[in-house]
Amino acid sequence: MNIPTALRFTGVSKTYAGANAGTQAHALHNFTLDIAPGDCFGLVGANGAGKTTLIKCLLDFCEPDRVGGGTIEIFGISHRKTESRARLAYLPERFNPPFYLTGRDFLQYMAKMHRAAYDEAAAVQVLQELDLAPAALDKAVRAYSKGMNQKLGLAACMLSGKDLFILDEPTSGLDPRARILLKRKLKALNDAGKTIFFTSHALADVEEMCSRVAVIDGGKLCFAGTPAELMQAHNATSMEAAFMALVAPVV
Repeated sequence: MNIPTALRFTGVSKTYAGANAGTQAHALHNFTLDIAPGDCFGLVGANGAGKTTLIKCLLDFCEPDRVGGGTIEIFGISHRKTESRARLAYLPERFNPPFYLTGRDFLQYMAKMHRAAYDEAAAVQVLQELDLAPAALDKAVRAYSKGMNQKLGLAACMLSGKDLFILDEPTSGLDPRARILLKRKLKALNDAGKTIFFTSHALADVEEMCSRVAVIDGGKLCFAGTPAELMQAHNATSMEAAFMALVAPVV
C-alpha cells in the first residue's frame, strides 16, 4: 500500500567537482525523507549543509547525480515532469523581484504564472496580514526595502491558491513584528490543509510551528521526527540545544 506523500526524497545524492583535481564534494548523500500532505515541516542545518541544494534538486533547477542519484516525487509525480510543480508555490532564499515592476504588476504577473486570477481585494488583505501597506502596490519595486521585497514574494505565494509552499528562509529580512505575523499566516494556511516545507536558521520558530523537522548536516539526513523527539533524544530543553548536541557535540 502506497502512503500518500506531498514530497518524497529517496536516496538523493548530488556531487560536485572538488577543489582538488580528481576529487568530489558531496552536497547531498543518500538523502531519504517523506513529507505528508498537511505537514508543517522544517528543514534545518548550518550554512552549506545542503538545504538549498535539496530544494534546487526538488524544483529541477539542478540534477541529482545521474548514476545512483535517487528519485524525488511531488504528490506522487516525478520532479522531472513539469506537471509535478503544478500544485506548489516557491520562494527562494535570495528573492529579488524585477525592479522595474510595481508591486501590483508583480503580483499580477505571478498570478498568471500560477494560473490564478488576480484579486485586488485578496492582495490587499494578504499584504496587510504581512504588515505591508497596500500603497506598496503602486510603488516600483526599486523603492522597496529588503523586508518589503520579502513580504511581496510571500504574498505572491499565498495568493497562488497552491497546496504546497516551498519557502527557503522565509523570515529573511523581516523585522520581529513581520516575523510574528508571518508565522500566524503560515499557521492559518497549515490549519486550512496546506503543506508547508521551509528551511530556517531560527530554530525557535521551527520548534513553535512545525509538526515535524529534519536536520541535515554535510548533505546527510541526521534526524527526522517531531521537535519534541529531537529534544528528548538529546536530553535538551530547546531546539537550539538539541541541534548543537546533534551536529556540533562538545568534545
